[in-house]
Amino acid sequence: MASWGDLEAAEPAFAERVRALLDAHRHKTIATLRADGSPRISGIEATIADGELTFGSMPGARKGADLRRDPRFGLHGATVDPVVGQEAAWPGEVKVAGRAVLVGALPGGGPEGDLFRADLAEVVHTHLDDAATMLVVDWWTPERGLRRVERS
Repeated sequence: MASWGDLEAAEPAFAERVRALLDAHRHKTIATLRADGSPRISGIEATIADGELTFGSMPGARKGADLRRDPRFGLHGATVDPVVGQEAAWPGEVKVAGRAVLVGALPGGGPEGDLFRADLAEVVHTHLDDAATMLVVDWWTPERGLRRVERS
């Protein structure tokens, strides 16, 4: 797995595009695994700084308990609908998957809770081509680098 800094070093333009979409909206959605293995989705805020993608969990939050028990997660950036007639301008959506590594307590001054950093397994940007005729999926993994699939 890899850090956000590893992604930036390997594919700076892709990392910048994904980061712009993650930073465009404060709230994201995270998927974690409950104790019985079923999925849980929760709202979350995430930050990219100093080469790390991090997110927190307040004391007693189920998502934090999920991540401490099973660190696998999926993070989905905010989704906006394409504007009819302007589909080519749709920025797309981003997804990040990996493992959450408990760093410690949330930094001082704010609420108590746990701080996690993302150990990246996959980063995906789904969007349309310039003519808005094909769905384009760009995805990066530490093992295979950046790949693209286009679907009509």
